[in-house]
Amino acid sequence: MDDWLWMSASDLGRGIGAGEIDPVALAEAYLAAAEGHGYRDRIYTVLTRDRALAEAEAAAHRARHGVRRGLLDGVPISWKDLFDSAGTATEAGSRLLEGRVPGADAEVLARATRAGLVCLGKTHMSELAFAGLGLNPAYRGTAEGATPPNVHDPACVPGGSSSGAAASVAFGLAAAGIGSDTGGSVRVPSAWNDLVGLKTTSGRLSLEGVVPLAESFDTVGPLCRSVEDCAELLAVMEGGKAADLTGATLEGTRFLVLEAYTNDAAPAQAKGFASAIERLEAAGARIETGSVASIAPAMSLSPILFAAEAYGTWSEAIEAAPEKMFDRVCERFRGGAQFSAPDFVAAWRRLRDLRRDWLRETAEYDAVLLPTTANAPPDIARLMADPDYYVAENLLCLRNTRVGNLMGLCGLSLPTGVPAAGLMMLAAPMAEERLLRLGAAAEAALA
Repeated sequence: MDDWLWMSASDLGRGIGAGEIDPVALAEAYLAAAEGHGYRDRIYTVLTRDRALAEAEAAAHRARHGVRRGLLDGVPISWKDLFDSAGTATEAGSRLLEGRVPGADAEVLARATRAGLVCLGKTHMSELAFAGLGLNPAYRGTAEGATPPNVHDPACVPGGSSSGAAASVAFGLAAAGIGSDTGGSVRVPSAWNDLVGLKTTSGRLSLEGVVPLAESFDTVGPLCRSVEDCAELLAVMEGGKAADLTGATLEGTRFLVLEAYTNDAAPAQAKGFASAIERLEAAGARIETGSVASIAPAMSLSPILFAAEAYGTWSEAIEAAPEKMFDRVCERFRGGAQFSAPDFVAAWRRLRDLRRDWLRETAEYDAVLLPTTANAPPDIARLMADPDYYVAENLLCLRNTRVGNLMGLCGLSLPTGVPAAGLMMLAAPMAEERLLRLGAAAEAALA
């Protein structure tokens, strides 16, 4: 049973279908591992044992009678604590939402439940999802209380804001985790914990019942052990069919490496990226290095677009009790107050033009490549002691990933084999199936 904890979600599903894995025993194995784990309370906000076992029993019944609802029927996964779950506190990592218990599941969680997946519980996250490091000292009162450990060094942050989602998978406490990505919140923790993370296109998956940060950019995405798992979970949450990954190849593909976003990467991240590019080329990909002119003006709009919408969403709750927040996150939200409504409207009009420019400039490439993050996971103690270091590292960890959010793209982060170093692929909006095929081929090359 210990081996089950490290299998991909898809392999677990195949084991259930073959009669080799009992869904109830599988759920019990994950629950026991989580309940007995030394970092349990830094990863999970709550384990939903009764719900998990009831769902596992139903999955076992379907498996015995040959009426499984899909490949992942009976597979246990975790959910970031901004997805509403009926009867279970959903507080988005913030004391501002303390005691908030929704009466219904978020739409994506409801779809997953109807597909037979087992909900293990809710995972910790950055406060209101507005930070990329995964550091959250305010929610549980200490720096480590709601800050999950990094799988490579528990003294370092895991990346955020889907921090607990990543840790739950990386530490073998869930077969996959569901997170959200507004500026990099699926891809950063995936990269820093050697997972595969899919950022979906804005509007592809429902945000109904998802605690918002900036709904114009918020997206839902899985953190997994394989590209296949990402494809299957996207299909489950969308109520569609998974991308066909058979025969995926890099032969004849053409990629653009963004030179400006690779030159300043930290040593491990640079090494992982360079090694990955060599292996993609060896597998038949054509790699070109260059730039895209629309990126720089789009990035300059980030403070207006993200902070203004986030503060507009949360200003009333924040100003009613700012003392409940981590001061650096509160300050980041308040930064949105300096922009006027005309500033915001003008920025969005400009961004829509820049998105069209991006698509024209990159049309000849299958995807754009860059390191998922330019920096390595920072030390928790130093982040707490040095506010300037916190701000610099938080902005840096989200710099590369934010390109995908600003340009409205889908994105995939893959482990490179170098610890905490991810390779990111960015593709056109709503091109997830194509991206996942590219990702499957790249995954095989990188293995």
